[in-house]
Amino acid sequence: MGTGGLDIRELECFLTLSEELHFGRAAERLFVSQSRVSQLLRSLEGRIGARLLERTSRRVRLTPLGERFLADVRPAYASLHGALESARDAARGVEGVLRIGFQGAADERVMAAVAAFRARHPGCELETVEIPWADPFGAVRGGEVDAAIVLLPVAEPDLVLGPVFPRQPLTLAVPARHPLARRVAAVGVVDAEELADHPVIEPGEPAPRYWRDVVAPAATPGGRPVPRGPRVCTLQEGLAATAAGRGTMLLCAPTAALHSRRDIAFVPVEGLPDSALGLVWRRAGETARVRAFGRAVAELAW
Repeated sequence: MGTGGLDIRELECFLTLSEELHFGRAAERLFVSQSRVSQLLRSLEGRIGARLLERTSRRVRLTPLGERFLADVRPAYASLHGALESARDAARGVEGVLRIGFQGAADERVMAAVAAFRARHPGCELETVEIPWADPFGAVRGGEVDAAIVLLPVAEPDLVLGPVFPRQPLTLAVPARHPLARRVAAVGVVDAEELADHPVIEPGEPAPRYWRDVVAPAATPGGRPVPRGPRVCTLQEGLAATAAGRGTMLLCAPTAALHSRRDIAFVPVEGLPDSALGLVWRRAGETARVRAFGRAVAELAW
């Protein structure tokens, strides 16, 4: 299959190599031999007239031209691939079981996406699965769920970040009798700089450090260090620690609204970036069901 003399198999080979940077792993993913991978790459480089990858006995890496070509071709290939898969989905329908993970609480935004998917694909059974607060990506990688709705950011090379939900303001969970709770009753909001005076509960490992630093920032916007509170595995553990006075906890406003309780106050915070949820799935585990759910999320009028 080609377009304008260009063989799509050559592009698939190049894109796979650019992700793996290893001829053996690329061959496994493409279900061909390593020699076939080398042949396809040489053919593509021959069409272009220059090297796209440098290969030594120790490493494989993109050349500067290869990096530029990758940036240009990846969106075009994704668009072509998406159009083909959409046509296939429409032709055969979406059936089977789809397992979607979520963190903390399946709020009305998550359930709206679930309802839209179920209405469009009644032949597919959709199951929602709670995943640990401290392990946003493990269930996806382990195949326990097909995709997951997780708090951003996501910077995992083996995962695809799909549609993103609308951004939401952050609130700070504090014990009901905390000084901030009493003061907010009068002024309505606290400044993010005040996080420096109160330990913030954080998710433990295996959540990556960059992700934990968003949930529990190491410093205020002004650079003041934020004391670390206890590490917890689940959202419920964090709320219990908050109620016991062991620390405070940053949550998006919809999650806070779903966990209203008398021993915790949820205080609006001013000065921090809004939070957002996004749908992620494994690059190697993309299915028609996952793509269909992604479209249901992307097409919702929030």
